Amino acid sequence: MTITNTCDRPFDAVLCDLDNVIRFYDLTRLAELEQAAGLTEGTTTRVAYAPETDLPLLLGKIGKEEWVEAIVLGLAGEVSEPQARELGTALAEAPFWADEVVVTMLRRVREHVPLVLVTNATLELESDLESLGLSDLADRVVSSARVGVVKPDREIYEIAAEQAETDIERCLFIDDRLENIEAAVELGMTGVRYRGPEDLQKVWGFALDGRGCTSSTGGPGTRVGEGPGDR
Repeated sequence: MTITNTCDRPFDAVLCDLDNVIRFYDLTRLAELEQAAGLTEGTTTRVAYAPETDLPLLLGKIGKEEWVEAIVLGLAGEVSEPQARELGTALAEAPFWADEVVVTMLRRVREHVPLVLVTNATLELESDLESLGLSDLADRVVSSARVGVVKPDREIYEIAAEQAETDIERCLFIDDRLENIEAAVELGMTGVRYRGPEDLQKVWGFALDGRGCTSSTGGPGTRVGEGPGDR
């Protein structure tokens, strides 16, 4: 766990990433399709998350169908068009779930301070949260697809702090990506790089009861990875 710029007093707001902190994707089907197509595992995500393919999705300029078509173009020459479309669709429609341990922690912390989700997300974020039963998890949601700016751009952090109605220096920012943490810390936030629920347990002592937690993230035979969301 990496914690920087901490203070003795509790922070006044929590700004939290969504994917790979709260939400996780099952990419088992995608891995099986890549193997069947003779591709190295991760080929599809490499193409899909290239900035020229990914950013329009995360900025809300295109939807998932257009993203899949861009993936198909990116895979041209490596597999047939039908195979490329099947791979892109498998990524875009990968099943996802929420880690209930983390969700429970966040609900407890929200009883003490405002909670804002800050995520590089698609235009489907709101329906995704509803399907997870998390529409009421946070006080506010700052989605890149809605505000037109992605992490680690400083503007999205400033928007989130404004939504929390808290000075930026009094915000705790949680993310799984180091570059996103570093950008938050440069603005004066406290940054926690997430690797597991125990990281949150260590910084939320004022709100949690101190009992140990275990994460449900990933199960036997499950491939966990990034889906069409936060990066």
